[in-house]
Amino acid sequence: MPIPFIIDKAIQYSDVFTTPAEPLLQKILDETRATHPKAHMLSGEVQGQFLSMLSCLKSPVNILEIGTFTGYSALCLAKGLTPSGVLHTIESRPEDAQTASKYFEQSKYAHQIKLHVGDAKEIIPTLPLNWDLVFIDADKTGYTQYYEMVVPMLAKGGIIIADNVLFHGEVLEETISGKNAAAINAFNEHVKNDTRTSQVLLTIRDGMLLIQKNEL
Repeated sequence: MPIPFIIDKAIQYSDVFTTPAEPLLQKILDETRATHPKAHMLSGEVQGQFLSMLSCLKSPVNILEIGTFTGYSALCLAKGLTPSGVLHTIESRPEDAQTASKYFEQSKYAHQIKLHVGDAKEIIPTLPLNWDLVFIDADKTGYTQYYEMVVPMLAKGGIIIADNVLFHGEVLEETISGKNAAAINAFNEHVKNDTRTSQVLLTIRDGMLLIQKNEL
């Protein structure tokens, strides 16, 4: 049986046995898929449910998301926030930020989400917080720099989730030729060799690297 067939069937099976998205999240999925030219950038239902459950288990006070897109993953992450918790999310594209803001305003987490528009490398230093949870899903060539910026800011036991770490399977090629795939592969190697953290690479969707700061 060909491996791609097994993977495709496993993904379909996973979809069936994962709790469906809540109404507002489903609205974001449907509208983004119908209207956005880069709808493939969405976190899917399975990944979204994973983010929500991880956030609920962590009960974070401060969450940082690098790469908002249309707001789906932010609302998934916000589910676990403590009553006084805040999620800061950064989006470089004003049009996507505007779309996300519209959905945030419709959610019960509107007062707990702070949306920043601009370059994450410039914005992160202006947010001197201890992050309990960080989600990196932005420009792939910037992953290593984002990682180095946030590791010192992680709270004890803080977690980083990096998305697209399989980059459409291109990191599995014998010779990695694409710029983004090469950057992701270099990021994966960088994290693997970092003694400050421990990690596990999960084959959810396009690959997620779950990274936890070690207790010193």
